[in-house]
Amino acid sequence: MTVAKPLPHDAAALHVTGQARYVDDIPLPADTVHLAFGLSQIARGRITGMDLSAVRAAPGVIAVMTADDLPFANDVSPSIHDEPLLADGTIHHAGQPVFLVIAESHLAARAAARLGVVACDEETPILTVEEALAADSRFEGGPVIWAKGDVEAALASAPERLSGTLRLGGQEHFYLEGQAALALPQEGGDMHVVSSTQHPTEIQHKVAEALGLPMHAVRVECRRMGGGFGGKESQGNALAVACAVAARATGRPAKMRYDRDDDFIVTGKRHDFRIDYRAGFDREGRVHALDFTQLCRCGWAQDLSLAVADRAMLHSDNAYRIGALRVASHRLKTNTQSATAFRGFGGPQGMAGVEAVMDRIARHLGMDGVALRRRNFYEAARARGPSAPSGESRGAPPSPEDVSGRKKQGEADLTSRGATKISSGTGAAQRFGGAHSPPPPGGANVTHYGMEVTDFELHAMTDRLLETSDYAARRTAIADWNAGSPVLKRGLAYAPVKFGISFTLTHLNQAGALVHVYQDGSIHLNHGGTEMGQGLFQKVAQVTAERFGLPVESVKITATDTAKVPNTSATAASSGSDLNGMAAQNAADQIRDRMAACLAPLYQAEPAAVRFEDGEVVVGEERMPFAEAARICYMNRVSLSAAGYYRTPEITWDRLRGQGRPFYYFAYGCAVTEVVIDTLTGENRILRADILHDCGRSLNPALDRGQIEGGYVQGAGWLTTEELVWDAKGRLRTHAPSTYKIPACSDRPQVFEVALWDGENRSETVYRSKAVGEPPFMLGISAWLALADACAACGPHDPMLNAPATAEEVLAAVGRARG
Repeated sequence: MTVAKPLPHDAAALHVTGQARYVDDIPLPADTVHLAFGLSQIARGRITGMDLSAVRAAPGVIAVMTADDLPFANDVSPSIHDEPLLADGTIHHAGQPVFLVIAESHLAARAAARLGVVACDEETPILTVEEALAADSRFEGGPVIWAKGDVEAALASAPERLSGTLRLGGQEHFYLEGQAALALPQEGGDMHVVSSTQHPTEIQHKVAEALGLPMHAVRVECRRMGGGFGGKESQGNALAVACAVAARATGRPAKMRYDRDDDFIVTGKRHDFRIDYRAGFDREGRVHALDFTQLCRCGWAQDLSLAVADRAMLHSDNAYRIGALRVASHRLKTNTQSATAFRGFGGPQGMAGVEAVMDRIARHLGMDGVALRRRNFYEAARARGPSAPSGESRGAPPSPEDVSGRKKQGEADLTSRGATKISSGTGAAQRFGGAHSPPPPGGANVTHYGMEVTDFELHAMTDRLLETSDYAARRTAIADWNAGSPVLKRGLAYAPVKFGISFTLTHLNQAGALVHVYQDGSIHLNHGGTEMGQGLFQKVAQVTAERFGLPVESVKITATDTAKVPNTSATAASSGSDLNGMAAQNAADQIRDRMAACLAPLYQAEPAAVRFEDGEVVVGEERMPFAEAARICYMNRVSLSAAGYYRTPEITWDRLRGQGRPFYYFAYGCAVTEVVIDTLTGENRILRADILHDCGRSLNPALDRGQIEGGYVQGAGWLTTEELVWDAKGRLRTHAPSTYKIPACSDRPQVFEVALWDGENRSETVYRSKAVGEPPFMLGISAWLALADACAACGPHDPMLNAPATAEEVLAAVGRARG
């Protein structure tokens, strides 16, 4: 079997030897020009004049372009054409491109760009959500409100109530490979663009628009990215369009890449949120009503903000069936970078909001957080009979005991670092709100947006994780340790994840693939997904190889290319394997069926009886190598090429009403994290993380584990160390690794246990697998909740920890806990 094997990344050897080729590694034609933007130094104002004479006279400069020099559309927006490539007279944020320098080298272009003098009538920028509310500066006419039940009545009748405000910071993508693009002019005015992008078709569309060409005249190619995380879904448009315009103007190849500082200053971040909440509940911990008001800072252009804010609303219930739930979302326009897609796409903000509320309720009632959460879970999924994987049967799914293999690593120094190391406990499910807890009020297992939850796995998953993480005994041990430790305090927290899988923009739930079988039996594969280090290419290659009964080495994976597979959707929304895997399977099955129809009559067999297995084709009593079967089919004039297609079924969504089935299924996960804080300084460490994650029947357990581990660390980074700071003028001050702190290798948990849930997807996905790109990110919420738990151990008051929980914020929360 090829599918389900923990095979390495297809380019792993190239990555570790430095041979993997990215955009900046492509050998350039000798006459290539290089580009840099001249950037605004203010956040808001009107341009009254520009003196670019020093720029034009700078060494190596070939030309300088402003908005007036652009030949066609001056727009790089992925949505409503509100994002000019070069400022059109109005400045909207500090770092906005104002002019474009075309020079003989990257350094010459960058140096010259700093010489421009732009005169402006500066205006007071709108920077915060409070300022935007006061100015009624927003996208869409007013707040978007979705609701289930009578929230006001449920709040009024609830025995207990809490209210408050939570702030969640943004996040810089910090992909290792920065934004980059290369445009190569072709004969007849056509353009070939190589871009580090998650959305080649979007690049194709914007370049064609900027050059006044039909899309067939623009070819976009992407072999791989050095990370994306959503930051290359729309933010690469500006570079690709600038390169194409410069190549058209000069007749020479054009290349552009951002230096890290420029990347920070120009590109969008994760949306930061202010969440106001009201909660009504009873003394047994059942939540009767939740009312959320989400203030989302979108920045200066719409970009993908509406969809991000929608998804935050969609995930405001997370794992909980609440009888009455209302979410009001304000999409606010500010003079900051245009916030954009980021792993989870609003889901993390929505989940963090409800998890913070659940924590506050638990502390208010003196309940353990797990018990309270279990009491409010959706009902467990109905029992199911055995089902075959999509297409054909295959090997058993990964065992839950197939864990990360690092349990012993670092245990020797746990005591010195403050982590709890104890023997396994029993009865955790019973002690902390087991599966038989009475359901919360609210009727059917239906979300606030009208979708029935039929695949809820978290009851059984929580049982498993509480046992394997020793939760019950560690909870007791930490309480005892904190009682005797005046300076260092430990915290322990559990967090569940229920994440919807599909694009909420319904038409994006489609994909294509192209498969060629050559007469020597080798296979060429191309599909519309992009590789950004997540292993998508290897997974789709495994699916393709499996359909032909071949080892994965038989399949050649080639760069994503709009000339091979058209009209691609972005590799986003955790949908890469689901969509492209099924499209590749469809293409392979077309060829396989043609081969079977050709071979069967030659050996007096029925086509349905032809089998592809172990590198051979079995026809009746005859077995032949796959290569021989391919040769025979070729000699008999059988087409050995197919374009595959797939669209996600059963999706219906009315975003204006906030009703429907926006997701094909849910992916689940849960995590237990232990931390320690220094109450004198706010310094803190993640000591241990135990994760159980639902990948369905994993296509590749090794790649999935990598996504889970990386997602957790990135999620914890968002909520702990990664702080974006703008000054009063709207200038980003944390624009380099020296001032913006992503997690380092040493920040990972000292003990890091990852297990895969031993289930399969109830929906008919490719080999019954589940998406694994975004859902693990939200497991990092458990680290933030654990820090709040440690702060709460310092005093009788709720610490109300905001995010990011930097050392300063932790210290402030300790003060709030002490009152």
